[in-house]
Amino acid sequence: MKPSYFEDFYVGQEFVTKARTVTEADVVNFAALSWDTNQLHTDKEFAKKTIFGERIAHGMLGIVIHSGLSQMLGIMEGTILAFLGMTWKFHLPIRIGDTVHVVQRVKEMRESSKKDRGVLTFDKEIINQRGEIVQTGTTTVLLAKRKQEDAPRPLEGS
Repeated sequence: MKPSYFEDFYVGQEFVTKARTVTEADVVNFAALSWDTNQLHTDKEFAKKTIFGERIAHGMLGIVIHSGLSQMLGIMEGTILAFLGMTWKFHLPIRIGDTVHVVQRVKEMRESSKKDRGVLTFDKEIINQRGEIVQTGTTTVLLAKRKQEDAPRPLEGS
């Protein structure tokens, strides 16, 4: 998919990412990288005694996987100027072995104070292989507008 500019989007537009299976290596590597070695993620025997009955992925790992899956869409490659913020909720655990994908919809679009860019807010859902929504949130980005000379021109005579 080719990159899109601010004016190429519309409220309600939906994008669905590829799916990805969360592995034990993902959880172990995330624990090492983040220094979050909470027993719920790293200790099989401890995790057996929790409400989950097994080790689960870090909630933050879900956010990171969502980010990578969304980036793979390529819809803002070369046009995103800044990540402005996010809100996030955790509904269900992501378990080792779950296969997740992201559904994202354009929630809101607004002009920026600068004419060459606009602000987009997306609603996001991380969904597992059972169709369960495990995490939801919004992300807001600053996106370039098409330069006037690059804008599509109407056909002559129309």
